Amino acid sequence: MAIYLVQASYGAAAIGAMVKHPQDRAAAIRPLMERVGGKLHGMWFTFGEYDIVAIAEMPDATTAAAFAMAVGSSGAMASYRTTPLLTMDEAVEAMKKAGGLAYKAPQ
Repeated sequence: MAIYLVQASYGAAAIGAMVKHPQDRAAAIRPLMERVGGKLHGMWFTFGEYDIVAIAEMPDATTAAAFAMAVGSSGAMASYRTTPLLTMDEAVEAMKKAGGLAYKAPQ
């Protein structure tokens, strides 16, 4: 399965709802993710540009996109970013493939 970094920011209404009724949002996300064949490795509240950072596994990019669409369509998020993560073995394989390509930059 592919591993993803998820970064998200809540809208003002969602933050207001959580202040009024504190809740563990990982508990809400985990079953939904498992339903599409994924696994939530961890989810953290953060300071700064994003309110939430999560590490998750998804069966494929289409499933990761579908999950992002489902969460995004709720209206709770002001922003949502999914970044595919490569293992070091995958990165080395990509480097080897790149070494065999002859790209010519614009001149």
